[in-house]
Amino acid sequence: MDLSAYRALWQTKGVAQLLASALIARLPVMATLVPVSFLAKDAAGNFGWAGVVAGAYSIGMAVGGPIWSRLADRRGGKWIVIGTGMAWSVVMTVLALLPFEWFRVMPVVSALAGAFVSPVTATLRAAWPRLVQGSGLRAVYALDATAQEVLFVVGPMLGAVMVSFASPRAGLLAAAAAAAVSIWWFGMQQQPAPKHDKETVRLTTPQLLWHRYRLPLILAFGFFVTSFSSVSLGIVAFADDHGNRLIAGVLETLWAVGSLVGGLVVGALPGRQRSYVWRRALLVSAGMLLCVFATGSTVALGIALMLSGLVLAPTVGALYERLGTMTPDSVRTEVFGWMGSGAMVGGAIGSAAGGFVVETFGVRYVWALAAGLALLATLSLLHIPPHEPAEVAVQEVPATA
Repeated sequence: MDLSAYRALWQTKGVAQLLASALIARLPVMATLVPVSFLAKDAAGNFGWAGVVAGAYSIGMAVGGPIWSRLADRRGGKWIVIGTGMAWSVVMTVLALLPFEWFRVMPVVSALAGAFVSPVTATLRAAWPRLVQGSGLRAVYALDATAQEVLFVVGPMLGAVMVSFASPRAGLLAAAAAAAVSIWWFGMQQQPAPKHDKETVRLTTPQLLWHRYRLPLILAFGFFVTSFSSVSLGIVAFADDHGNRLIAGVLETLWAVGSLVGGLVVGALPGRQRSYVWRRALLVSAGMLLCVFATGSTVALGIALMLSGLVLAPTVGALYERLGTMTPDSVRTEVFGWMGSGAMVGGAIGSAAGGFVVETFGVRYVWALAAGLALLATLSLLHIPPHEPAEVAVQEVPATA
């Protein structure tokens, strides 16, 4: 390990503040997942309705993400981020204050809230190639992916704490207020939209997506999210089979800890050699396959999940880096918006597929499904050029590239 990569990032103007503000801005949104589920359950009397409300939220995000990301590329991220953040806070407040008698309206309001999720993630990842170049770019994307693991652990935990010690309504209201402040702070860190001369070609959405490198990267990310969502459901099913739901939280934490450690280690590597993203993806598939043979005991599965987690953040970070490098600056925010939409679709499919596999074949085969999906991601990445040690981001490419 070489911690000089992190020291260099820390000393690069704007990096630390941008990453910190983005993490804090995304945290309230992550924290709403648990309160929304319990609010819907309390209103309708069953968790089936909670699934409907959560699904509506995901659909809203999948639709709204690319729209706001494209506008951020055109007009600059500052007021798009702030405007959508304020709108999300208002809509989430409305959802929190809805009378239980109006529970049938919840999916509509939830979908609207999803549509107004601020493009914090897309604008953050689009900004890195403007601030960092060369091997530092790989390090910052690895750090970004690692920080995201922290959000996945801390966000839902904060929501659960609010539900436990206050109420679902209080949790949503607190998240709405925190988001209004934190997203405003992140929005104020945004730079004006890059000025492009008249000869700059702005890619249409089909030109942006139908590309020999960008499309496979987005598809691979979708396969990975589908895989990870099925694993999360498998963990819940494993805990339920063992009669202790606390096991699910422990296993999820071990999985996330492995990813945190892997991301921090890879981010500290000097990056002096070529790095093929498909090799990391193949290790993800191998890690999932390892878990198939570790479902005999909780301890064995915990160890296997931690080991498999070691390659998650490094692989996801490499996907971010490759996509950011191979996308023109004029449409980089939009392409990350589409990547986020692919994640929403993959998450929904993964949960449904995981549930089918558990009921039909048994819990251990969820990890076989996850390994197969990760292998599909690997195959889609075989022709992606490697990260080169001295590589810099592409600023503009022809529309036919």
